[in-house]
Amino acid sequence: MAEYRIEKDSLGEVRVPAGAYWGAQTQRAIQNFPITGLKPYPAFVWSMAVIKRAAAEVNLELGLFQDKQIGDEVISGESIAKAIMEAADEVINGRFHDQFVVDPIQAGAGTSHNMNINEVIANRANEILGFALDAAPKPVHPNDHVNMAQSTNDTIPTAIRLGCLWRLGDLLAALDHLAMALEQKADEFDGVVKSGRTHLQDAVPVRLGQEFGAYALSVRRDAHKIKQAAKGLRRLGIGGTATGTGLNAHPHYHKRMVKTLSQLTDLKLRKSDNLFESMQSLADAVQFSGAMRTLAQDLTRIANDFRLLSSGPSTGLDEIRLPAVQPGSSIMPGKVNPVLAEMLNMAMFQVMGNDLTVLLSGQAGQLELNVMMPIMAYNLFQSMDIIINATTAFTDKCVVGLQANQEKATGWLAKNAILVTALNPVIGYLKGAEVAKEAMGSNRTVREVVVEKGYLEADEADRLLDVRSLTEGGIQQ
Repeated sequence: MAEYRIEKDSLGEVRVPAGAYWGAQTQRAIQNFPITGLKPYPAFVWSMAVIKRAAAEVNLELGLFQDKQIGDEVISGESIAKAIMEAADEVINGRFHDQFVVDPIQAGAGTSHNMNINEVIANRANEILGFALDAAPKPVHPNDHVNMAQSTNDTIPTAIRLGCLWRLGDLLAALDHLAMALEQKADEFDGVVKSGRTHLQDAVPVRLGQEFGAYALSVRRDAHKIKQAAKGLRRLGIGGTATGTGLNAHPHYHKRMVKTLSQLTDLKLRKSDNLFESMQSLADAVQFSGAMRTLAQDLTRIANDFRLLSSGPSTGLDEIRLPAVQPGSSIMPGKVNPVLAEMLNMAMFQVMGNDLTVLLSGQAGQLELNVMMPIMAYNLFQSMDIIINATTAFTDKCVVGLQANQEKATGWLAKNAILVTALNPVIGYLKGAEVAKEAMGSNRTVREVVVEKGYLEADEADRLLDVRSLTEGGIQQ
């Protein structure tokens, strides 16, 4: 059996693996860009296949497919269009995923990825029509038919938008899952009064439930920012073709494509109000990435707090106990580390780095096109996958099972001389500072010192220093 077949493009003949559905231009990209060994994310394959599926349907409705004669056989334009639609549907449903092989760092704008999609769909459509991969000639052409009325320059930015919207529901669901788990812990820990800390130093009391309630609200607000940023992605520039003029596309193509894509994807999409702007600017994608970066910095902060609050346990804060999911050391027996929080840190660092790549790529656009789109697409889709997977693991394997160590929390609070802050309205700041200094120096409680000095009676000190009431705010009198 032959190991390869010969395919042709405008530069000449190319050897392609015999069983590959891709063609000459994809093979050239494989040879030209052996950079990372990475492959396109499923979101990028799905979104491009949806565009090809919609384009075949719209161009068929507009009467643009012509009959093709192969030897004595005439293949109708309708048959060609329907074969493309069927092949695209197979890709949309996950078939041929191993056929999309172009490195994310590739030719500018994503021409190689676009042609990989075009060639796979074309060859599969030819198979559907009864033509083998090595047949020559074949009725369905990757450029003339699968890429009809399209350019890399309008399909790739459209695919970026669709791919992000495709995963948006999963992303928001993962964040809702995390927020709900944090809210449940906020309720569970509401009775645990502990020492607050600012500058990593002792501060006035808070409840552990208040800390967790704040974590939950941060996640919810960041999810809202992501949802709002995604609104800009719903505006599609498909139909601008090479530069925004719509050359080689039917005048009704843009409108019909947006409608058809909306129906195929069940997404709320809308037309571009300026195809030139949609071609030139990737600002919507940059904003969406920025919203994920904002979430990433919040999740980093929360993960850091988990690590601090669980530190020790014998020589640290030890106010919360994280589930033990794996041994923590190859040399120290019995050691258990906050591995899920550490994982979340690393994951969010990657998301923040991805955002920088998206930002730099976004500003690198020139004149009618941004050629940095392939790496923007890869980083956007990777960030979404990382957030979905990392937050889900963190929620299920860490947050859900964590416990409060009330004894340790209240023990630290009892030693906190900053409780004297609550007495400021009664004894004044200077006397309060005096009491705090003496309490810390003598390893006694604020109550003991303030009563000994005669600044307060014992019952009054007990009332003013009720730690639960201190977490409710207001003036102690």
